[in-house]
Amino acid sequence: MRRSLGLLSALAMTGCLLTGFSGVSLAQSGFTLWSGVKGDNQLNYRFDFGGQANGWDRLRLRVPNKKLQTAVAQLVISYPEYYKGSFDPKKIEVKVKGKNIPLQEVKWDKDSHAISIFPQEAIPAGSNVEIVLSNMRMPSFGGMYYFNVAIQSPGDVPISRYIGTAIVNIGS
Repeated sequence: MRRSLGLLSALAMTGCLLTGFSGVSLAQSGFTLWSGVKGDNQLNYRFDFGGQANGWDRLRLRVPNKKLQTAVAQLVISYPEYYKGSFDPKKIEVKVKGKNIPLQEVKWDKDSHAISIFPQEAIPAGSNVEIVLSNMRMPSFGGMYYFNVAIQSPGDVPISRYIGTAIVNIGS
């Protein structure tokens, strides 16, 4: 009887440890349960240096090609008001097929909690896009932050469209 209780305890501890480790790696890849954001609308993200509170890092937001059904003249990343970190507009890049595309301008509007990115030429529809936010200062306290990505199509009457949300977990 004691032996089976000891074995059961050991199995339970191992399961908890394995679950904890897999939860960390899944969260780092942008996978979150019970977020209020539909699975189709969740965007993957990754921190290059672990995403620790009160540190510096590089955030990579990934927009899959199936989300870009029109060409893109502008990308807009909005984030919550309670996010107290900072961004370096000079260190923001956009990559298509792994290559940097030239940017005309990047604007960080602190009051509106948004970053607007203007490529020199429209990004073709159906492209896999990676937005790289380098030299990013993390907030003093960790937490979960929703980074929403929207696009604007080129043309005389630009159409804005929500693309998805990266549920970014900092400091855990």
